[in-house]
Amino acid sequence: MVSWAPWRYLVETLGETRIQLCGRLVARIDGQRIESALPGRQGRVAFAYLAANRYRPVTREELAGALWLAPGASDRLSPLLSKLRSVVPLEGRGEVRLTLPAGSWIDVEAAAEGLHRAESAVAQGDFAGAWSPGRVAQHVASREFLPGEEAPWIDEQRRRLEEILVRSLELVGRACVEIGAGELDTAERAARDLIARAPYRESGHRLLMETLAARGNTAEALLVYDALRQRLRDELGAVPSDQTKQLHRRLLG
Repeated sequence: MVSWAPWRYLVETLGETRIQLCGRLVARIDGQRIESALPGRQGRVAFAYLAANRYRPVTREELAGALWLAPGASDRLSPLLSKLRSVVPLEGRGEVRLTLPAGSWIDVEAAAEGLHRAESAVAQGDFAGAWSPGRVAQHVASREFLPGEEAPWIDEQRRRLEEILVRSLELVGRACVEIGAGELDTAERAARDLIARAPYRESGHRLLMETLAARGNTAEALLVYDALRQRLRDELGAVPSDQTKQLHRRLLG
């Protein structure tokens, strides 16, 4: 059995600076918690935008658009940026960039990196190595990005995180099926969560079928296929993919 250690993976990647944008906003810079010192709602959203785009300079016009300010209202940013500079390390005037120390950790970056590591490990057949980074991606992406806020860039970030979550469920589930034994429980939870979130994504149904079959419940696995087949036929006028059909035939055999 694989020990549940995604937080060990997080701790290994953490430095003095840690920023959480998913769920409740938490920001520690150089060991100091600063989120309560951010200048109001706009200050929090501006900080989140700069943190999510920290590897490139952001123009004042772009930042004003992220805050839903009227076109041409970038001059109104000066007081806000002045207050932000007193709390967080910013550089630039016409273009602004958040400058964080080396080794800084931001949750949305950790989710993307965890997904990449998990994909690489699965591709190499290292299923135990895929488990922890996949769970890190899953843990971060399952939280809502900037809850309570609405903007096109926030919607885009949420869509990106939703795809990371769905993909991480696929990878963690696949790893757990291959590991077997007690990890089949995790595989089944991942498969059912994946089906609930993306009911037309056949990988979730295949994962559940394989998990049930690995437990000796082949009849239940065949019922999963039948339910998928009926849903695709009734709602989309479609049929399962060749990959799903092949799995069905293998289970019948």
